[in-house]
Amino acid sequence: MELAYLSFSDTGYELAQRLSKEFGGEAGRSGQPDKDGKPISLKGWTKSHFSSCDGIIFVGAMGIAIRAIAPHIKDKTTDPAVIVIDEKAQHVIPVLSGHLGGANDLARKIAAFTGGDPVITTATDLNGVFAVDEWSKHQGCTLIEPKKIVGISGRLLHDANASVYSPWPIAGQAPDGISVTDFPMTADIVLDIRTHGTDPKADKALHLVPNICTLGVGCRKDTPAEAIEAHFEAFVKEAGIFAESICQVATIDLKKDEKGLLEFCDKHGWPLVTYSSDALNQVQGDFTASEFVSSVTGVDNVCERSAVLASEGTLIKEKTAGGGVTMALAAREYAPDWTWKY
Repeated sequence: MELAYLSFSDTGYELAQRLSKEFGGEAGRSGQPDKDGKPISLKGWTKSHFSSCDGIIFVGAMGIAIRAIAPHIKDKTTDPAVIVIDEKAQHVIPVLSGHLGGANDLARKIAAFTGGDPVITTATDLNGVFAVDEWSKHQGCTLIEPKKIVGISGRLLHDANASVYSPWPIAGQAPDGISVTDFPMTADIVLDIRTHGTDPKADKALHLVPNICTLGVGCRKDTPAEAIEAHFEAFVKEAGIFAESICQVATIDLKKDEKGLLEFCDKHGWPLVTYSSDALNQVQGDFTASEFVSSVTGVDNVCERSAVLASEGTLIKEKTAGGGVTMALAAREYAPDWTWKY
């Protein structure tokens, strides 16, 4: 988690430096020179770090922090964690992105370190009710249609029940108000990489998608990004997989500088992992072989082998081809748990 700290007094700066040393990140003091020798301004610092950091911590008055972040707040799924701590470290207050951004967890960690009091104000935490968005974050998931969180939390706060479907066994004891069902079509919360043929926007369920899949890609030289994207859209639809389940793209090292593939990965924010033909040939499994591919690359299948190797998991969608592009999908092992520690 990339953090940054801004203080407004000498005492506050000393605390910011202590926090920076303990939790990592850059500590600054308003008005003092930054690393480039320019005076740090509250407005400029906040604008820069709000978009580039996972969490920002203000050491000082909450009113200053609120006014500073107000112009930049957009969405709970993308806003960073924002915390305010007084310069004596008595109160550690998460003010933005308590669950999805991890501000509540970070506030508890900081309070444990300083001996202060974490001031948690989210209703689910105060009432000891299961917070589905916080649980989703700790399970490594992307929330589809986060607006549905309010309905789930509201039901639980009013002592109603919510059902959860997962194809994986969930370790531990389910929280109060939560029941497990074997039927994804009737569940209130669906934890899965598969769409089950539903439109998540129209479906009543809140979908939590584990980020556990690797997309293996092969392509002809100079294949444009548009062609790769078109095949990808058809691929995930045919596979019945949420695109949000993908965390990386894998291919052979011959394609590491392929412009269209790099543009495709950049668009989706996925890292590109590449392997030599020797490494791919050593991958164990039953793969769709191609003599042509072998003659060009030195390995009989690029997309399936690279997906399995990068994920260290299992092939869940075999090779499909079209428009000079091949794709396959593999998923690593996944073990959700009802409990976690911040």
